[in-house]
Amino acid sequence: MKGIADEPQYSVGLLEGGTALCDVIDNHIYEQTLCEKNAFFVADLGVIMRQHVRWRTHMAQIRPYYTVRCNSSPAVIEVLAALGTGFICTNKSELELVQSHSIPSEDIIYSAVCKQISQIKYAAKSGIDLLVCDNEVELRKIARCHPNAKLLIQVSTEASTQDDDMSMAFGCSLKDCRHLLESAKALGVQVVGVRSHISSSCDDDQMYIHVISDARCVFDMGEEIGFNMKILDIGGGFSGSETQLEQINSAVMSMVDLYFPPSTGVSIIAEPGSYFVSSAFTLAVNIISKEAVARDRHDQGHDDPSPNDEPEFQYYMNEGVYGSFSSKLTETLIAVPSVHKNSALDTPVFSSSLWGPTGDDMDQVVEHCLLPELHVGDWLLFTHAGAYSLGQPVCTSSDSPPPPVYYVISSRDWFEMQDTGVTQEATLKNFSLIPYFLNSCQTEAALSVPA
Repeated sequence: MKGIADEPQYSVGLLEGGTALCDVIDNHIYEQTLCEKNAFFVADLGVIMRQHVRWRTHMAQIRPYYTVRCNSSPAVIEVLAALGTGFICTNKSELELVQSHSIPSEDIIYSAVCKQISQIKYAAKSGIDLLVCDNEVELRKIARCHPNAKLLIQVSTEASTQDDDMSMAFGCSLKDCRHLLESAKALGVQVVGVRSHISSSCDDDQMYIHVISDARCVFDMGEEIGFNMKILDIGGGFSGSETQLEQINSAVMSMVDLYFPPSTGVSIIAEPGSYFVSSAFTLAVNIISKEAVARDRHDQGHDDPSPNDEPEFQYYMNEGVYGSFSSKLTETLIAVPSVHKNSALDTPVFSSSLWGPTGDDMDQVVEHCLLPELHVGDWLLFTHAGAYSLGQPVCTSSDSPPPPVYYVISSRDWFEMQDTGVTQEATLKNFSLIPYFLNSCQTEAALSVPA
């Protein structure tokens, strides 16, 4: 029996008897309609398991290291830990979270580009030796505070910087790598491999070819200087689709076999984040206000069938860019949601925009979409809402807590997860499986845990 010290547990609804995810969402909306109408997430942990299986099928030679900042829900961390992933952490709180799940220190990479000295010391004290470095200032801090560190030199790929201006801020250029490696040697700091930065918006699988080619050059430099280079991190940029995995595998593995064959003993890793969690989470939000605006007050360039004399609706939701849609602040495109109410096929649609609750000009979630006319109290469902949506609110005056997360898994996915070697007794020790019954207020309350 678990004691108090084993808390908290993550209550997970076990879907049985034909109960589907949509039934869970419907039930929670029904419950919320009777009370505060708060936004909430529903997370299907079975999706994470299935994404892991896809990865293992198509990328068997590349070990995934999950980027914690993408979604730091404790239940997500526990599932991925049980499935055998490593973890990429950018700050002390992420390091502590991952360590609380008994992840071996060698499976954790501290990847912050600009590290606080106190956090470097924390990593050293905790035995977290794998650190990322891309410049001499960081190298000297690490040499002073963490002499046992094992560095991955972050390298910027020229092809990446040509296509993505933001990539200029990440990584040491290929021509500057030798100087950084020589400085590390002089300071007595080990360098054990290369990490590449690939933008999450990258849709060119050929980018990975450049990454591997450049990495081989840096490996040669490092080995010439005297380092034992043994880790190649090809970075992120994984969208979540099986097609993309197949394309990347086709592009990458021939290059890996050429430049890093098994005989070299080099471990190949990658950093999927959104890949694992995006499609696992659905966010339900409520319409709290609306405004009809004459179309001639707005840009008429949108390609839609609405006549110019029809109104454009502005809808205000109880979540915005200073909360669960904070990824919009980094110019991430938010997909158009579905409306949670039955509408006839011939229901007219109107030009619409979706806004958060602040009234701030920056708090626009979806600039333009076509929706049937909505009313205060209606619900919208945002699928693929698991990436960069569960952090703390960004400078908002609201006192409301983040939306709760209701975790579920189908009985079929649960048994398949056990077939992969994951068991509740051995690895998912914080999980509490509760059979999910529709319209059961007691069970509904038990399934809610903070994000």
